Amino acid sequence: MIEKHIVLEDIDPVMFYGVGNAHLQMLRALYPKLRIMARDNVIRIMGDEEQMAAFEESSEKMRQHVLKFNNLTDEDILDIVKGKRTRDDVPDGVVVFSMSGRPIKARTQNQQRLIEAYEKNDMVFAVGPAGTGKTYLSIALAVKALKEKTAKKIILSRPAVEAGEKLGFLPGDMKDKIDPYLQPLYDALEDMIPQVKLQDMMEKHVIQIAPLAFMRGRTLSDAVVILDEAQNTTPAQIRMFLTRMGWNTKMIITGDMTQIDLPHSQKSGLIEALHILNNVEGIGVVNLDRSDIVRHKLVTRIVNAYETYDKEARGEKDQDKTDKA
Repeated sequence: MIEKHIVLEDIDPVMFYGVGNAHLQMLRALYPKLRIMARDNVIRIMGDEEQMAAFEESSEKMRQHVLKFNNLTDEDILDIVKGKRTRDDVPDGVVVFSMSGRPIKARTQNQQRLIEAYEKNDMVFAVGPAGTGKTYLSIALAVKALKEKTAKKIILSRPAVEAGEKLGFLPGDMKDKIDPYLQPLYDALEDMIPQVKLQDMMEKHVIQIAPLAFMRGRTLSDAVVILDEAQNTTPAQIRMFLTRMGWNTKMIITGDMTQIDLPHSQKSGLIEALHILNNVEGIGVVNLDRSDIVRHKLVTRIVNAYETYDKEARGEKDQDKTDKA
C-alpha cells in the first residue's frame, strides 16, 4: 500500500482541518479510497494511487487558498476538489485578509496614499491623529510582504514611554516588562496571522517586536521595519533608528503629533526628522487627518473637540502675551 506525507507549511493546520476536524471528515468522504490521518501540520495518506495524486493536488490548492485568504469553507473545498472555478485572485485594493476572512484595504484616500507611498519608497512617514489606521495598515503591508516573500522578517518597535502615568517596576522577565508598551502591535498581528503560526514566527524571530532601545548597533536587512508612536522618540533615538536600515528593507514610521508624551523640555524626534528629511529622495510622507479616522464615530468627535480646545488655549496664551507686552 502506497503511503505519502503532506506537510502544511506557512498556515495554521487548524484552519485547514476545520473546527472539530470537519474539513478532514469532508475530505475523507470525497476520497473514499484513501485513509487520511493528520497530526500537527502533517497529513498522512494511504490507499489508491490515482486518488492520492488528486488529493495531493487539491490539498496544495487548499493550502494556497488558506495562505491567501485566511479562510476555508466547505464550499471552497467542494469547488477545489470538483475542479470548479474558485476565487484565485485577490480583489483590487486588498492588502491582506484578516483571520475572519475580512479584506483589509484602504478605506480613505489618505490611507490609499500610504499604500502607494510604501510601494514607491523605501521609507515612509505616516503622521495623523488616533484612529486613522496608521499602525494597522502598516502592519498589514508588512504581513503582505512576508506572505509574498519579498521580505524575510518583520521588525516592530516603539519607544517605551508611558502615556501620562508611571507603570513602576513591572514583574517578570524582559518580555513581560516591555509587553504592555507593545500590545497594540500584538493586537494587529493577531488579527492577521493565526495565533499558533504567530507564536511560531516569533519564536523563530521571523517576527520581532522590541523596544527602540534594543535597536542600537543592529543592521536591519531583508525586512519590513515599523516604528510606531514615533512622536515619543528623542532626536537622538529616531536618528539612531533610521540609520539601522539595511539592504532590501522598507521602513514605516508612524506618529501622532497631538499625543507627545515626552517631558515638555524634550523635543520630539519625529518633528525634527520630518523637517530634516522633507525633500530626501526615496522618503515618502503621508499626512492623515480627521477624515481618515476609521474607529468608532465618537473618536472623530473627541479629536475635533480637543483640537478646538487646543486652539482656544493657544489663543488665550497669545492674548496674555500681548496684554503683558
